[in-house]
Amino acid sequence: MAMAHVRRGDTVVVVAGKDRGKRGKVLRVVPGKGRVVVEKINMIKKHQRPTQKLRQGGIIEREGAIHLSNVMLVDPQTSKPTRVGVRELADGKKARIARRSGEIMDKA
Repeated sequence: MAMAHVRRGDTVVVVAGKDRGKRGKVLRVVPGKGRVVVEKINMIKKHQRPTQKLRQGGIIEREGAIHLSNVMLVDPQTSKPTRVGVRELADGKKARIARRSGEIMDKA
């Protein structure tokens, strides 16, 4: 699988699925499966039995993973969803850029 266009800590907007239109922060990226876990998106209920770590069992809610193709990075300048490109800088390093505004997101 190719490198993901989002990274942990990025703000993304969901473009498809039951949570379409919602925004959240990326908590985890699973590049091998092409999935991403976003804060407060795709909440699932899990039946948990009591363990040493979790004394109280019961039904807990947590975020489920969604496919990378269903999220788009939020452009910091316009706060709208944008595609992501890669540009090589003068010093030879690569940086992610927002295609909508051309602004540099961060160094890769």
